[in-house]
Amino acid sequence: MDESIIDFQRRNRLGVIEAIWGEHKSIEQISEILKKFQMASETALVTRLTKEKGEKLLIDFPSARFHEEPGCLTMGAFKECISSEVEVIILTGGTSDLGVALEAELALKLHGKKTKLLIDIGVAGLHRLLERLDEIKSAKVVIACAGMEGALPTVLAGLIPHPIIGLPVSVGYGISSGGKTALEGMLASCSPGLLVVNIDNGYGAAMAALRILSS
Repeated sequence: MDESIIDFQRRNRLGVIEAIWGEHKSIEQISEILKKFQMASETALVTRLTKEKGEKLLIDFPSARFHEEPGCLTMGAFKECISSEVEVIILTGGTSDLGVALEAELALKLHGKKTKLLIDIGVAGLHRLLERLDEIKSAKVVIACAGMEGALPTVLAGLIPHPIIGLPVSVGYGISSGGKTALEGMLASCSPGLLVVNIDNGYGAAMAALRILSS
């Protein structure tokens, strides 16, 4: 039985499209949802897809595109970007954070936001971050992705006045594995005003940035 109810009014109400969570849905369930998006001529974003699921969905939806590294599928037109300047900079503490960062970047580009990705500038080599501060300050909002102890957003929020969104990543040894240490470290941050989303929630971080930009 098809019981999916799509919130097609979300774009008009909130300025964001509804994302489809793909990890715990079958290919058949995702296909039925995508058909509804097609009928409504609405842009679709499916997150948390394996390569196998993504490639199978492309058979029925050849106009869609599977983005392997973030594990996302998009279908429909991206909103046109009208900004000439970078609006959101996305940082990763290491290359292991890249998949989550790319999910955030893709979601922002889908909404027409100009982004820039800076990779591997975590606090273990603090000079790398300090060398890029002027560039980071050029954006309106910063998303900082970090696993391990998750210190990057706290350090950054103590250096620049911009809105910082901490995005904990499920990367690390021992108790850091799973991202809970990074999440708790960001929530316990001594840098005032740091915004934190849930573990590996690239889409959520992107939507938080979008709301800040729209305010």
